[in-house]
Amino acid sequence: MAHVRITDQRTPQERDRPFLPGAGKTWLLPFYDALTRVAGVRALHERAVELAGIEPGQAVVDVGCGTGNLSFTVLAAQPGARVTGLDPDGDALRRAARKARRRGVALTLVQGYADRIPGEDASLDHVVSSLALHHVDDDGRDAFARDALRALRQGGKITIVDFGGPASNVEDAGHSSHGPIHALRHLPRLMRSRAAQNPVVARNHGNGIIELLAKAGFDDAREVAHADHRFGRVTFVQATRPVS
Repeated sequence: MAHVRITDQRTPQERDRPFLPGAGKTWLLPFYDALTRVAGVRALHERAVELAGIEPGQAVVDVGCGTGNLSFTVLAAQPGARVTGLDPDGDALRRAARKARRRGVALTLVQGYADRIPGEDASLDHVVSSLALHHVDDDGRDAFARDALRALRQGGKITIVDFGGPASNVEDAGHSSHGPIHALRHLPRLMRSRAAQNPVVARNHGNGIIELLAKAGFDDAREVAHADHRFGRVTFVQATRPVS
């Protein structure tokens, strides 16, 4: 049987630390996976994993993993990867654990926050994150970027998918307005308005994510793909820990 475990790395002071659930409201968690399927989020995850280029045996942390969908996409593409999912939502992690056991895949899940990534210094090959960074405030964003740099080995890569990005002519990850990502326009109004109105999303606009990673010390931070939707633009940003 595949090994699945949940650990809690929160300090006693963090037990009551607030966070925004993946669906915006705690009561929506039972419907979250169905909503993301309708939204075509799987296509975003598949594109992110393709861009990341994860290889057998590499160590990957999925920041803001929620119910584990990006982690499972990593494992589907590269079963030999060693994947850890990080999220503050214990209920979402327990749901992810049940899904992992049903799939028969090995997955480590850690309850904690984006500013403290599970991993020793220079121990990770990849940090990935999908539609989670806009949940994090300014201080948390800066701390996340710095800690990702700490945890990645030299030459290790970070891949972030989130709302925002520049209005540029890079490759359209959706490929066409009739593809699976186009289904995102069917998201419930609550989720669309959260994406449009969340003030933290504004920090992702323009080169916000690129500048965040460059400021932390990453090399070659850039947008590598994007997808455009009725409710907003999704950007794929990558950067690399410098090799000294």
